[in-house]
Amino acid sequence: MSSKSRKKASRRGSAGPIAFFVAVFIVALGSIQLASTFHTYALNMAELNGLKKQEAALIAQKQELENDIARWDDKAYVTAQARDRLGFVFPGEQAIRVEHPEAVTGETTEDAKKTDESQKTILPWYKEMAYSFKQADQSDEVKSKSRETSESTSTGESDANGTSLESGGQQQTSQDNNQQQSGDQQE
Repeated sequence: MSSKSRKKASRRGSAGPIAFFVAVFIVALGSIQLASTFHTYALNMAELNGLKKQEAALIAQKQELENDIARWDDKAYVTAQARDRLGFVFPGEQAIRVEHPEAVTGETTEDAKKTDESQKTILPWYKEMAYSFKQADQSDEVKSKSRETSESTSTGESDANGTSLESGGQQQTSQDNNQQQSGDQQE
């Protein structure tokens, strides 16, 4: 009997690790299936919430459109729209149309905005790059001359006549006025 008991013990011992790995595999497979089910549930809930928001927005839009339709049944609204959109006037009234409303209100119209945008020329990238290379290739002398001119203008340096470069025209005009006034006083 000892040999039989040894065989049973060896069989039980070898079957234990296999059964453990099979059980772990089944638990892992079940947890993966459970996780994918919860993931699908979460995605479906998110989609359902998005559809509910979209439904609420469409209901609000429908109500707004129904209100717009109901407004056209009111004669006062129709009259106001005819006066505003078409420029209709009642008999005895005089219509005044402002040709340049931006001069009065300070706002530009859509047409003026479109023409401003169309006047701006946009160069292709390769022409912009060529222009940038030309600017970078300019000699340092040209750049330094332009800097000196801008610096002397901003600091108000004087030229040979004693008038400042910045406001020379104004000083010359005031000197002429002074000479003219003194000539008037002598007479």
